[in-house]
Amino acid sequence: MKPEPEAIKLKNGMIHQARKRFGQNFLLDTNIIQKIVDCIAPSSKDHLVEIGPGQGALTKPLAQSGARLDCIEIDRDLAEFLKKQFVEQASVNVFQHDILKFDLNNLAPKKKSLRVIGNLPYNISTPVIFHLLKNHHLIYDMIFMLQLEVVQRLIASPGNKAYGRLRLMVQYFCDIEHVFNIPSSAFIPKPNVVSAIVRLKPHDSFPITAKNPEFLETVIRTAFNQRRKTIRNSLRNIIPEAKLQSLPIDISLRPEKLSLADYVLLSDQISK
Repeated sequence: MKPEPEAIKLKNGMIHQARKRFGQNFLLDTNIIQKIVDCIAPSSKDHLVEIGPGQGALTKPLAQSGARLDCIEIDRDLAEFLKKQFVEQASVNVFQHDILKFDLNNLAPKKKSLRVIGNLPYNISTPVIFHLLKNHHLIYDMIFMLQLEVVQRLIASPGNKAYGRLRLMVQYFCDIEHVFNIPSSAFIPKPNVVSAIVRLKPHDSFPITAKNPEFLETVIRTAFNQRRKTIRNSLRNIIPEAKLQSLPIDISLRPEKLSLADYVLLSDQISK
């Protein structure tokens, strides 16, 4: 009996059924894999963290660089498979864990030392990015495979319908580079969307600094939760209107028309 189309045969002969609840789509195109590895350019001095390594398509070439490689895989079967595959490589560690509950500090990293890599499923891509940004000071860069739609949100400009909370908060913490796209034919099971590689590099020094980044996040979230309203109306419950009117910002505009600098200025009006 042949395996179902979404079932994958692992190197140990085990048949693994792609699990929709984990958003599993396995990258099998060797040319694309090499292109991603070239983009990462791992070296023996690196401390790599791979999120959702799956069958290890990227894990093997990353491990061959001699870098320290910590893999975080939520799927128990795949985590056991990877542990057996790399049992003789002391530089590779596999954690069976949910990245959204994983503390990067457990890896004992140095400041700006971690290089994070991952193929992030659509349903958790934004939560994972926000989770990692809590420890942005530990991260040198992040190279993710995401749905193209998410990457378009990350690089959107003010006035674009894709512009919103994700773009603004990631832009506050990171430089953002859309590297290249990946066709759906490179995966099994084949998704219905195009994917893309994006590099996020936390700032060494912040071009714009908010007095309190948590207040900044609150202002942005509040504004975009009511994106059809003007700034005057969406923020009046958290910033007094007198303060709003005193700012060099047109508060009759809708949230998608304001820049990051505008939102920093707004958030600085909130007192503790």
